[in-house]
Amino acid sequence: MNLPMTKAPRTLMKVGISEMAVSRDPDVQIVTYALGSCIGLVLYDPRRRCAGLLHYQLPSSKGKKDVNPSMYADTGIPLLFQSMYEQGCKKSDIIVKVAGGANINDASGVFDIGKRNYLILRKMLWKNDVLIASEDVGGDHPRTVRVDVATGNVWVQTGRLSKEL
Repeated sequence: MNLPMTKAPRTLMKVGISEMAVSRDPDVQIVTYALGSCIGLVLYDPRRRCAGLLHYQLPSSKGKKDVNPSMYADTGIPLLFQSMYEQGCKKSDIIVKVAGGANINDASGVFDIGKRNYLILRKMLWKNDVLIASEDVGGDHPRTVRVDVATGNVWVQTGRLSKEL
């Protein structure tokens, strides 16, 4: 089912692979495309109407030099939370939604990047007493994720189908 938008955003903020964005602008929607084994982590603080989206590729930056912190779960997730806190957000108010972690081009499951990306996220959130409100993870299909800053609504699109998380 395709969900109608209540108001078209004036600004679409695109988050590429290994990027993140945070916004308090109610006219913005933040979107990321082509989440295969990558994870799209959405944070939303309804009190401050602030949204953040991280599109990370790999679970761990260990052993890598001069890394882009948004590329890895272990560096990108803390960076996203810190960026939300810098906007005045409180951990206790943040709603967490997750999409991605598919098994793409790895039918034998040798690398299991999607599963590993998801597991490290769950572990990091659990250690910090943060729960996931909703998710659309796994499978074998890519996803697009969009969050509306004004409302906190999150949509996941797979092919022609779109659903609200």
